[in-house]
Amino acid sequence: MRKNLKIYQRLSKVPFGHRIFSWVVCRMAPYFGSIRPIVTELKPGYARVEINKRRRVTNHLNTVHAIAMCNMAELAGGLMTDVSIAGNSRWIPTGMTVKYIKKAKTDLTAIANGENIDWHSGGDKLVPIEVTDTEGNTVFTAEITMNVRTA
Repeated sequence: MRKNLKIYQRLSKVPFGHRIFSWVVCRMAPYFGSIRPIVTELKPGYARVEINKRRRVTNHLNTVHAIAMCNMAELAGGLMTDVSIAGNSRWIPTGMTVKYIKKAKTDLTAIANGENIDWHSGGDKLVPIEVTDTEGNTVFTAEITMNVRTA
């Protein structure tokens, strides 16, 4: 089992564990801290990340900025990839394609679903991420190419 998954599973059992885990992740990769994410679910093949709409992540239209959504998509996709690959494998994002579907006017949830991806082999993996608003409307989608190297 990957280190991040062990830490997440241990912390998710304690009060504020999701927030503590998210803080730890942001300490390891500081740029993610700019959106104040909360990792609410993490398991092989699946990750869920939430952010609150607040002034710091909005644009001139008072909607969540496109790059804030890219940031949360990369976090969800990266964490999901990390806990899905074999313990002796490595990964790195090599590309991302995004679609802005609707104005993001509320808090947001990003879901990376890689349950249909073969994580046992190396090579490029296309990781889909969907970002929804509080009403369940899709506001943004991303497909991140993760290059997985097996040992």
